[in-house]
Amino acid sequence: MLDIVTTNSGVILSVRTQPGSSKNRIIGEYGGRLKLAVTAAPEKGKANKAVIELLADTLHINESSIHIISGESSRDKKLMIEGLAPEDLKSLLNLRS
Repeated sequence: MLDIVTTNSGVILSVRTQPGSSKNRIIGEYGGRLKLAVTAAPEKGKANKAVIELLADTLHINESSIHIISGESSRDKKLMIEGLAPEDLKSLLNLRS
């Protein structure tokens, strides 16, 4: 089960990133986190930008609605996703509750 925290403005989602992958994709759940693979290298924020772009495209929201609140230089991150309910997040990610 994904670690999703509900806030007044949206949700906080824990993710595990895999930079330098062969393609950008959502792998699935990994230890309570959403595991994401991105092609970008983990340098100068490129992988972080790719993670935000991948989630924004998948969730059909603007990139400006997603913020990294912790783990900017780590593979494990916490993302604030504004304007989204936990049920909507799970539905858009095609995850079971």
